[in-house]
Amino acid sequence: MRSSMIFKLLRIFFGVFMILIYLGMAYLLFINFFDWNTEPWLSLRYIFAAILAIYGVYRCYRQVKGTDYYRLKDWEERFDNNKE
Repeated sequence: MRSSMIFKLLRIFFGVFMILIYLGMAYLLFINFFDWNTEPWLSLRYIFAAILAIYGVYRCYRQVKGTDYYRLKDWEERFDNNKE
């Protein structure tokens, strides 16, 4: 298996893992899992949950679209050229 394929698979797995983290934290904040009912945290909880949800959806879009690998192409070219 080429090294570039291994790096792509690792990037895909890490990307999916981070999407699950962002969306999971947004869900936990929306349902008040951490029991933050006092006033400064009540408003901030919804703001942070919305930001995490939006960013999780954005990361999911980038992952599906394939635009998450802009730095990988240059790096894998350098790595594969050094092996030859």
